[in-house]
Amino acid sequence: MVRRAACVVTPADISAAPSGGTGPAGDFVAAPVRRRRRDGAVRREAVLDAGLAVFSTRGLHGASLDRIAERAGLSKANLLYYFSSKEALYVAVLRRVLDVWLDPLQALDARREPAEALGAYIRAKVTLSRDAPQASRLFCLEIVRGAPLLRAELEGDVRALVDAKAAVLSGWIAQGRIAPHDPHHLIFSIWAITQHYADFAVQVNAITGRDLSDADFFERTVASTQRLILASLGLP
Repeated sequence: MVRRAACVVTPADISAAPSGGTGPAGDFVAAPVRRRRRDGAVRREAVLDAGLAVFSTRGLHGASLDRIAERAGLSKANLLYYFSSKEALYVAVLRRVLDVWLDPLQALDARREPAEALGAYIRAKVTLSRDAPQASRLFCLEIVRGAPLLRAELEGDVRALVDAKAAVLSGWIAQGRIAPHDPHHLIFSIWAITQHYADFAVQVNAITGRDLSDADFFERTVASTQRLILASLGLP
């Protein structure tokens, strides 16, 4: 008989342990699995970040998987483990961009005061233009191309969300809480103004000598956009 120290776990111990068990063998198996999953999630996010950086400057056709893999600190083979092709990675990056850019719109709730809700939405959008300009630029590039890889998303979840928030605006109009305005065009106007500071940041800087990284310029941009939009709706 071979004597085992208590701290050693053998294959027999592992096979005998129940799946997901909390005993010594279960912990022995689960910890590496959790670590691999965590490491895999980190690498996947690194690939998405690298994809965003490269796609937003070079577009889909100008980008290469080799360049993206290098930026992510992975081999091309490792990158292809997470995404089967350049197009698959591009779509995944675009979907994450949509999630980020549309999330503030979720907070446009009929139970809130219109001035507070719209003011907060405008601030959130300008903040995204400051903190995630690459996301806005990539989305702009895709739309200019006719959104061939994103049209289904636009016609599905995006349209449903915008229609739902347009209904909130319509409800405020019907209640006399904001002045009449086409709700879809109101949302488009907020997008156009706030994302201008990301998509045309070079132009803004060339003309003003400033950008959203300047705290004072950021606050003035938020306040100016809030006044412009809220005043058109008869709000203070």
